[in-house]
Amino acid sequence: MKRIFPDYTYGPGPRSGCWWDQTSPVIDRPPVAEGASFDVVVIGAGFTGLTAALKLAESGASVAVLEAEHVGWGASGRNGGFCCLGGSKASDALLDHRYGKPARLEWRQAEKQAVALVEEIISAKRLDVDRHSDGETALAHRSRDMEGLRDYAGTVRENYGVDPQLYGAGELSAQGMSAGFHGALTVPVGFGLNPRKFLDGLAQAAEDEGARIYHHSPVSSVSRAGSQFSLCVKGSDVRADQIIVATNGYSSENLPDWLSGRYLPTQSNVLVTRPLTQDELQAQGWTTRQMSYDTRNLLHYFRLMPDNRFLFGMRGGIFSGISAEKKARVMVRRDFDRMFPAWVHVDSPSSWSGLVCLSRSRMPFVGQVPGQPGIWAGLCYHGNGVAMGTFSGALLADMISGKTPDICPEAIVQPLRAFPLGAARRLLMLPLYAGLKLLDF
Repeated sequence: MKRIFPDYTYGPGPRSGCWWDQTSPVIDRPPVAEGASFDVVVIGAGFTGLTAALKLAESGASVAVLEAEHVGWGASGRNGGFCCLGGSKASDALLDHRYGKPARLEWRQAEKQAVALVEEIISAKRLDVDRHSDGETALAHRSRDMEGLRDYAGTVRENYGVDPQLYGAGELSAQGMSAGFHGALTVPVGFGLNPRKFLDGLAQAAEDEGARIYHHSPVSSVSRAGSQFSLCVKGSDVRADQIIVATNGYSSENLPDWLSGRYLPTQSNVLVTRPLTQDELQAQGWTTRQMSYDTRNLLHYFRLMPDNRFLFGMRGGIFSGISAEKKARVMVRRDFDRMFPAWVHVDSPSSWSGLVCLSRSRMPFVGQVPGQPGIWAGLCYHGNGVAMGTFSGALLADMISGKTPDICPEAIVQPLRAFPLGAARRLLMLPLYAGLKLLDF
């Protein structure tokens, strides 16, 4: 594999302390056997890969998921568990300029449908995922940000066909949202969940339909072998008619070569506290279980979970390593203490990091890799992979099966553009982060 961060980033260090690992034991699955052959091989057992495997297996395909570690090892199994609107960083104005208003509205409806798809799978498979929260709330960290939230309320109605709820600063206490914010906007789409429980449910559902999931099966290279592809897995040869690359921020520059320079992983850090007592919740004035985020460009995201543990996350550092990881964990705890001062004494025994994935176009990519028929990819969800990763997996399954998707936005089938600087492109984050921090004052 050829990756742009140090080896440490892809090892056990960043995910050590991940709370989700304590909530859902890893199911033991064997590695793939030499000479195995399938209609479709999916690389990566996250939201995209497992959903694609489930849908392909339901359609009768012979499908295998090859995972380098275990189900949920990467970003899917260590994120904040926000099933919400999102998946891109492109504004309405940018989308209108590039594709036109109809295509923009199509993309926005896809965001909404992505949330509905997760809900549909949870209901159909009867999954217990610790669901909570009625939509998602944006909190103004400055008084002038309320103007932006008021404007956003209008675009929410146009884009998603739902009515958001605005709250002034004086109304937040009654909503159980006392943390020094200047107002809020709640969009009634989405919910919080335990991502590992959702992933485990997806994996079991896919296996029930006949899909095979293999652990400890890293793919190091892919090549043509007659009418099939040959995948090298620890020196063994595995064959497939078609391949889905579903590795997102954990992708390799040469799997396939086309990906090189076309995706940008960046870090996000999360902590989870011990369970808070009712007295502690009242002392801070934060009693809502609404999943929330603030209006900073380098935002914080947080939610009170059903067991009264509090999850708090933020974008992490640019560099990776033992020292950088320690600094990032200190930084996220510092911001937590500043925003929720009544809880400075509360332990946060669980803390970890993972990679989100950005694209130069600020949009996801879902489709066939240009110039390489039979190789497909879904990636670049910009920190909102629960819903959009699931949607992308289902969309890829439809594309491969020849089905007509309910919705296939023009904006996400456009090939990824390469970033400047090639393998050194993560250095682009230095001036970007510096600028965004200044804008947040």
